[in-house]
Amino acid sequence: MAVKSDRLEARVSPEQRARLEWAARLAGKSVSAFVVDAAVERAEEMVTAQMSTSVPADYFDRLVDTLDHVDRAPTLAKVAKRVERESRITSR
Repeated sequence: MAVKSDRLEARVSPEQRARLEWAARLAGKSVSAFVVDAAVERAEEMVTAQMSTSVPADYFDRLVDTLDHVDRAPTLAKVAKRVERESRITSR
């Protein structure tokens, strides 16, 4: 377990504090541990959502099929060739 040396403070209303204390008791944790765990869990959800893209399965299947069959996507092939040409020019 990492050493906890940093401190984080937050102002809450009396109603919020009472709710947090109640929830912490239900979870069998201190208020501090409950709040930190909840905040870290929410932070992970937000970071994961920001770092990933979800698409419907049929959209993904069509995308992969298009990439597998470049001849069916002439525009994509043109862009790929242009990028390849440009990268050769800039690497000289």
